Amino acid sequence: MLFTVREIRKRAVKDGGYTLLELIITLVVLSILIMGTIPLSQNTVKRDKELRLRQTLRDIRNAIDEFKRDSVGSCPAGSGTSQQLGPTGIQTPTDPRSRVIVDDCAIFDSQNLDRYPPSLDTLVQGVKVRQRGINLAGGSGIKDGSKQATELNEEKEIKKVYLREMPVDPMTGKSDWLIRSSYQDADSGWDQINVFDVRTSSDEEGLNGEKYSTW
Repeated sequence: MLFTVREIRKRAVKDGGYTLLELIITLVVLSILIMGTIPLSQNTVKRDKELRLRQTLRDIRNAIDEFKRDSVGSCPAGSGTSQQLGPTGIQTPTDPRSRVIVDDCAIFDSQNLDRYPPSLDTLVQGVKVRQRGINLAGGSGIKDGSKQATELNEEKEIKKVYLREMPVDPMTGKSDWLIRSSYQDADSGWDQINVFDVRTSSDEEGLNGEKYSTW
């Protein structure tokens, strides 16, 4: 006895089963859907890493710039100490964001005339600083408990940290940043004089077609 395709389907549904053809079609459709979602999920993960890379690079570069601002007037060539800025003949910096001056001349190499941080670790470990300008606090030297003349402008040692921890490259999972000094171009190996800029060591390309190492 012969049955039409429609009758076979009705009987299959009535009997609670599916034909082999329907199962194959279902599997093919599911495979296409799954294969289509894999690139989307991969792009989502990649895009998240790219966002974290941009933010990490921004944080490191902001820390480098902040250190540079605080080093203006710090440890002039031939001097073993930082010179206080103010109405003493030394020009006050024009950038109001810098409220302290780096006061640790031992961290600067004689070649680092630009006074950028000597290493990324310096930004994490911190450096000794002191307040810019003249300390106006003082006492008459007469009343009990007041400051004496020898104590005027005396300041406690202050340490400033520019990065809470060593940044990790989201693309490599390590702190293997490519570093260049202020005396190098972008494609040169680090001469270890100072840290002017950092880039990722990843050779991969971003979703925009540009290599991450050029960001």
